[in-house]
Amino acid sequence: MIAARHFCRAAPQIQQSVRRYATDSSSPGGLNRWVKYGGGAFGAVFVGFGVVRFLVGKPEEGSEEARKGYEALTGNKLGYDSDKPAQKTFKGDDKWIDLKLESVEEVNHNTKKFRFALPDKDDVSGLQIASALLTKYKGPEMEKPVIRPYTPTSDEDARGYIDLLIKRYSGGPMSEHLHSMEPPQRLDFKGPIPKYPWSPNKHDHICLIAGGTGIAPMYQLCRAIFKNPSDKTKVTLVFGNISEEDILLKREFEDLENNYPQRFRAFYLLDKPAEEWMGGKGHIGLDLLKTVLPEPKVENMKIFVCGPPGLYQAISGMKKSPKEQGELSGVLKELGYSQDQVYKF
Repeated sequence: MIAARHFCRAAPQIQQSVRRYATDSSSPGGLNRWVKYGGGAFGAVFVGFGVVRFLVGKPEEGSEEARKGYEALTGNKLGYDSDKPAQKTFKGDDKWIDLKLESVEEVNHNTKKFRFALPDKDDVSGLQIASALLTKYKGPEMEKPVIRPYTPTSDEDARGYIDLLIKRYSGGPMSEHLHSMEPPQRLDFKGPIPKYPWSPNKHDHICLIAGGTGIAPMYQLCRAIFKNPSDKTKVTLVFGNISEEDILLKREFEDLENNYPQRFRAFYLLDKPAEEWMGGKGHIGLDLLKTVLPEPKVENMKIFVCGPPGLYQAISGMKKSPKEQGELSGVLKELGYSQDQVYKF
């Protein structure tokens, strides 16, 4: 459970420097490593395979050479007919579509990545930023089906598939069912379910507070921002987990830090860190957020929250319903942020 309590308070000079980043778009990019890794030596930046893939745009349709180059650099196999226009699988209607499970990849001790094939290899999902899909499953002894929302981690332009990153929760009927699935079993999907509508430069600075698999919609936002050369939004990520192996999509976020040091910062906190962990320890709480977030008086900024119930209760208060944000409470209210500055996924 992520509570609204302690975080080891940084030294005053570090707090001042991070605050300058939170409010000054010209802040240099090196400080984050200093804060996040406890003041250790600043590591060199290596431009390798993982970094390059964020610099590569979507290949032009009709260019086979560009398609092959994109696949080689990103590791994402497009596999589509470049001469055929993409069709959207999900159109926002009330229709459930069953998709075939194509592959399963073990990510850590309780998380797997599931790739589901779209009906046609040339299809795109039809999701927009930010949106999610509903999944449905009814077991043989269930009176009613279980319906759960998930945000795919695959790109919205990816053709022929969607990827889901799912953590298995004990007693969670949908996550347990997914973790028991094997190719080529099928699962029902519907959507997209619109969340926060994003457009380039909608906000000058966004702050993402996440726990566990609540990172998926945050990654969707980041991916849209940083693959668009015209979008200059600054992003701060605060990500809480139990242990280091629970930090999902860490490589992808490290790539963003390396490529955009003046626009992207990530702060990781662990409840149960190993002795050698040099990042933040404890829960996401007032001291950390006061240090790394822009002050409430800063104009045109937005804070997004997503994670388990304990995170919402501590940081922002629970949503009233799937479509109603509910009142703002918790640490963010205590720090002076207003309800219209915060969005709960």
